[in-house]
This record gives sequence, structure tokens and C-alpha cells, in this order.
Amino acid sequence: MASSIHNGQGSSEFRPQSNVPPATHSHGHIEPGEIAVGVVIGRASEYFDFFVYALASVLVFPAIFFPFENRLEGTLYAFVIFAFAFLARPIGTVIFMAIQRAYGREVKLTLALFLLGFSTAGIALLPTYEHIGVWAIILLSLLRVGQGVALGGAWDGLPSLLAMNAPQNKRGWYAALGQLGAPIGFIIAASLFAYMLADLTTEDFLDWGWRYPFYVAFAINVVALFARLRLVSTPEYAKLLDERELEPAGVVELSRTQGRNIIIGALAALASYALFHLVTVFPLSWARLYSLRAMDDFLITQIIGAVIMALGIVASGLIADRFGRRTVLGSMALLIAILSAFVPTLMNGGEYGQNIFILVGFALLGLSYGQAAGAVTANFQKKYRYTGAALTQDLAWLVGAGFAPLVALGLSAHFGLAYVSFYLLSGAVGSLAALSLNRALEAKED
Repeated sequence: MASSIHNGQGSSEFRPQSNVPPATHSHGHIEPGEIAVGVVIGRASEYFDFFVYALASVLVFPAIFFPFENRLEGTLYAFVIFAFAFLARPIGTVIFMAIQRAYGREVKLTLALFLLGFSTAGIALLPTYEHIGVWAIILLSLLRVGQGVALGGAWDGLPSLLAMNAPQNKRGWYAALGQLGAPIGFIIAASLFAYMLADLTTEDFLDWGWRYPFYVAFAINVVALFARLRLVSTPEYAKLLDERELEPAGVVELSRTQGRNIIIGALAALASYALFHLVTVFPLSWARLYSLRAMDDFLITQIIGAVIMALGIVASGLIADRFGRRTVLGSMALLIAILSAFVPTLMNGGEYGQNIFILVGFALLGLSYGQAAGAVTANFQKKYRYTGAALTQDLAWLVGAGFAPLVALGLSAHFGLAYVSFYLLSGAVGSLAALSLNRALEAKED
């Protein structure tokens, strides 16, 4: 069994497949940079969808889908539905892996992104609770489940392909480039909402303005679909994916033979996934409930944080190539644990304290999330990597991030911000424990 997360520049984490000739275009080899572009395009479109829904869960949905509750309870209900996508995502992965085995990669990706676009556009067209009552909530829930199933099915294997074909001394760099979709998606989504909040009246924003980002998300999905199909459907890419054995594996066999790697891979980056929503969705919801700050101003601060996150992602690649991915993940988990102790002080520290928490949190998120993909892809033997990476990512999102806004807001509202500290600390401890276990198992296997 392949060792899980190796350390150091010269590790066997991505051992070159010297016996496999690289696929070529008519004008030369497929470059890792070209694969990285495909990864960024695909992830940016998915994250934009993701953040449009997340921001609407704070700024819009409590008022138009749960007007019969106070703002806190309405936001908590919105976060319950927000979590549905993370529960549905592994189901989508399993369903669409079966579709790929039967009909091919292009059919799978087309259906998944069509479902994602349909679900996203459907939310934009939804009547509110005022018009159709509880059916509005039911339809919102179903469309959110549709988004989750589609996101599970949209896995194209390009991150794994990128990891296996990057130059030996630039593994961390190329792994980090693939993570840039997260800050790009957040910047675009938050900018749209900030603009509308500043330019529209509250009535217009809640009536029709909030729907616009969902229409934009649908349009971006269409563009991303053609861009990704252009990559994965070419003979060169198909050949390279086949040579690297990046094909669906049976879930039962995968769980039986690679269950340990799935768990370790998901937990190794748990600190990063836990922090993800605690600097994006949670502080926005907390500030809306307990602060007098204008939401467009708060979003601008978060946009600046996302720019810092992007820089941190790039820096993480350079650091990982010098010191090793495991060192980066472990060090960031320790710093996230330290940050967790200051959550109450900073979030209760007015605008200045909140800004420090957001900007520092985004910086640590960039440095840690930049290498989170390595924890997902490095664990598996070649024939299990395609499905194993997808399910490990699904599990990491579910355990680390899926319920984070709901838990964090619920704990802070009913018991105080100190409990958010414990929640974030638990993610850091989980990462450190998984990394330590991986090191012990690696030493035993060696």
C-alpha cells in the first residue's frame, strides 16, 4: 500500500512513473501548467457557486425563506440546508463514478455540470416563503441537494493528474496552483454581493437583486463546462489519464483496501477545512447578528483577506517544495490552534479585532489550504487514486466544513465564542493526530 503523506522534496509522494511515456499534443508534451489551468478553471467555477449560496445563506435566505423566525433562528435553519450539499456530495461521487464506467468521462462531466447549473439557476428562480409557503423551503432543500450531488459528480481527476505529472522539485507549487480556485471564487461572489448591498435598497436586494449572482453562476458553469470538456475529452488527455490509471474504482473494494488512507487523507487537512468556513461564512453571520457594521464593508474586508489567501496559497507551494508538504500542514495546524485561542477576543474586539481575525485567518488558510490537495491525492495506489481522491475530499469537506457555520454560530449564540475556539482547536488536533499516525505507519512500512 502506498504510504500516505511523505515529507521532503525528494520523497516518494509523487514518484515519477518512468516506465510510462507521456502523452503528447501534435506540438509536444502536455505541460503541467496546462493541466493546472484546467484545474483552476474548474475549481473557480465550483467555488463561485459554493460561495454564492453560502453568502446568500447569511444575507438573504433567513429573510425570504424563514421570515416566521427571528434572524438567529432563520440563519441557523439556512445553515442546516447549507449542509445538505456536503451530505449529498459523496452520494454524487458514487453515482457519477458508475455513470463514467458505463458511458465515459465526458458524459459524466456534462451531466454533473448540467445538474449543477440547473440547481443553481433553479435557486435564482425560486418563489419565496411569502408566495408558496413551506414549499419554498422544500424546493430550496432539493436544489441544494442537487448542487451537492453535482459537485460530487464534477470530479474530473485533473488534480490527481497534475500531482502525478508535475516536475519532481515543484510538486508543492503545482498542487498549490490547483487550489487558487477557492479565493478566486470567493472574490467574485463577495464582490457581486458587496456591490449590490451598496447600490440597492434593502427591498430591491431582497426582492430581485440577490438572484443576479445565481444567474452569473449559471453562465460561468456553461463556460467552465466547455473549457473542462475541451481538456478531458482530447485524445492526449484521455491517453494520459488512462496511462496513469485514473479511472473509477469500485467503492466497496476501495473502502476495503484503502479505508485507512481515506480517513488519514481527510483528517490530515482537517484544520484547513475547519478554518475555511470560520473565516468566510461564520464571521459574516456573526457580524450581521451582533455587530453594527455594514455588510458591504465587512465583505470588502473579506475580499482583501481572500487576496491574502491567494498569495498564501502560492507561498505554500514554494515552502512545501523546500521543506515538505507534511511540514507545511503540521506547522499550519499548530498556528491555527494558536489562532483558535484568540477567537473570542478578536471577534468581540470591534471592527479592528474582527479585521485582524479575518485577515490572519485568511493568511493561515491560504498557507494550509494550498497543500490540502496533497493530503487528498498522495495516499493511494495509482488504480485507486481517482476515486480515492474524490471520496477523501468529500469526507474532508463533510467532517471539517459542512456543518462548521451551523455549529459555530449555534455555539457562539447560545454558549459564547469560547466554544468556537474549541471547535477550531479540535480541527487542528485532528490534523496533527492524522499526520502523526501517518508518520508512524510510514515508518512501520519502511
